[in-house]
Amino acid sequence: MQVKDLMSSGVITITPDENASLAARLLARHNIGALPVCTSEGSLRGILTDRDIVLRCIAAESQPENTLVRDIMTKNVVSVSPEDDLREATRLMASEQIRRLPVVENGTIVGMLSLGDLAKTQMFDMEASKALSEISSNIKKL
Repeated sequence: MQVKDLMSSGVITITPDENASLAARLLARHNIGALPVCTSEGSLRGILTDRDIVLRCIAAESQPENTLVRDIMTKNVVSVSPEDDLREATRLMASEQIRRLPVVENGTIVGMLSLGDLAKTQMFDMEASKALSEISSNIKKL
């Protein structure tokens, strides 16, 4: 099975020049935990999670309205192709300790693959469980 078989398409994105306040509203409105940060052409530049907003903006006592996405996003993003094998994508999530993978084709974001997507199919529920266990066991304590 390939990534394209389980990924979510119709990805909600944000540009690097938007602010953290808008990012938080998008996350809440769409009930998602991460926003790929893309150029207007769809080229992936980073990823912004709800955790990034809390730790790099709110906890740093910055004002979300005055904090640009580019200043708090994760820049070194791991991504996969729609043609990649799902088991390999799951192993990548575990080894990189990430719960969501942007799916990129020809430099443009075309979807997202999450542990939740993997857990929805019985075929990959053990892989998703193992990946989550590996991610959670290595979370740094604040």
